[in-house]
Amino acid sequence: MKFDGIYTPVITPYHEDGSIDRDSFVAIIEHLIASGVHGLINGGSTGEYYAQSMQERQDMAAFAKQVIGDRVPLIVGTVAIRQEDSIAMAETAANIGADALLIGTPPYAVPTERENALNALAIDRAADLPIMLYNYPGRMGVEMGQEFLDRVGRSRNFCAIKESSGDINRVHLLARDYPHIQMSCGMDDQALEFFAWGAQSWVCAGSNFLPKEHIALWRACRVEGNFEKGRRIMSAMMPLMRVLEQGGKFIQSVKYGCEMTGHYAGPPRPPLKGLNKDDKRQLDQVVRVLQRTIADIEAEAYP
Repeated sequence: MKFDGIYTPVITPYHEDGSIDRDSFVAIIEHLIASGVHGLINGGSTGEYYAQSMQERQDMAAFAKQVIGDRVPLIVGTVAIRQEDSIAMAETAANIGADALLIGTPPYAVPTERENALNALAIDRAADLPIMLYNYPGRMGVEMGQEFLDRVGRSRNFCAIKESSGDINRVHLLARDYPHIQMSCGMDDQALEFFAWGAQSWVCAGSNFLPKEHIALWRACRVEGNFEKGRRIMSAMMPLMRVLEQGGKFIQSVKYGCEMTGHYAGPPRPPLKGLNKDDKRQLDQVVRVLQRTIADIEAEAYP
């Protein structure tokens, strides 16, 4: 499978009582597809998988596929503490006709690279689908290092990696030594650098509420090869990236961003709480300036 474009890890809207708002979930998906994103991820951390029961996760993956149909690829997240739960999510993905899996390191366990690779290979065997790895040592405690990548490379299904370490040297390593694994940007404030080093896709939570602006950066760098334009767009997006990547309120900010742009998201599930008034005011200002600036850049004529 070729990963090329903007892949949105879709939020899960909740009612005030904490139950899943399926109608709002459908509305978000329809908006994203209409806006031109290239694929959707269900069951990622932005979708608050960790706050859902296994039954909810499986039901929402199936529901997402039902809504999406074959219009864009669906990637199903499998991350779980228990290997059995990850395998169950992989089997669900295969049964519903999903296009790919997102496989990360099991949280809290802190496995060795060999143990982590064997875990990923077990999940792979359960579904036999294309796989995007998810390297996020800041959340999982360990990195998908070279030993890990060499071991999982024995399966043809491991074809991409969402790199979220924040270490630019990892981008260099993947581009130079693992060109057969498609590199996908998973660190929003490094998107320009990822594209410069050959990444073709970007898994970006902010595209839940600013899909066109994220597509604009991808198109400038990946399609047009116009990095001068890309730098200007990225410069306009940097204040948002700082809020999302460094503010400590990532999911809360993404959900409020959806509310700002007219799509109900509801509160996050505990232990998270929604943004306070000052946080909302800051994000509102950042988003409005960003939208206006990128619209002006897009309106300019470029050779």
